[in-house]
Amino acid sequence: MNYSIKEIYYTLQGEGAHTGRSSVFLRFTGCNLWTGREEDRPSAICSFCDTHFLGVDGANGGIFESADTLARCVEDCWPARADGIRRYVVCTGGEPLLQLDAPLIDALHHRSFMIAIETNGTRHVPDGVDWICVSPKANAECVVLKGDELKLVYPQVGGEPERYDQLNFGRFSLQPMDGPHLERNRQMAVEYCLAHPQWELSVQMHKVVGIR
Repeated sequence: MNYSIKEIYYTLQGEGAHTGRSSVFLRFTGCNLWTGREEDRPSAICSFCDTHFLGVDGANGGIFESADTLARCVEDCWPARADGIRRYVVCTGGEPLLQLDAPLIDALHHRSFMIAIETNGTRHVPDGVDWICVSPKANAECVVLKGDELKLVYPQVGGEPERYDQLNFGRFSLQPMDGPHLERNRQMAVEYCLAHPQWELSVQMHKVVGIR
């Protein structure tokens, strides 16, 4: 299988339960809820996505012809000085579960990586993923009903927190939707979390501190 990769880079996790953790981000191209083209945004199932996942022109991006070659590139991004720390890779997109498969999971585990995914939850997760973070979208059926973290972008009409709070996740995070109403959305998210302690506030710290 060929893997189409937008970019691979070393950074700090910017949101959710692992905020601040040293990570290699492995961003796959493609999504089943939006083409990634701005002209298609109004008709997209998810119209608020703030991630660029179109093309293979990012850092270390390209078409990889084998799982081993791709895993080696991920390994090369992990700093040698951090070899004593548990390696951590975040598979994201786009929608990573359009491409993430057993050979790649095995190749990353072989290189001692803990594998996390950030998925919209519309496709089943293959065995072997170590941390499952689902970010459901209001107009898409969520088929991943259990995992480590449910991270809901808020607010979404038809995707209110009550729709998901009975699912089998270890943590529930509420993340204010970015855009022109960010400050309002932050305040709404804070108020909701205070009123519903099951939910934790997730802030996009990578944007606050100015990292990727």
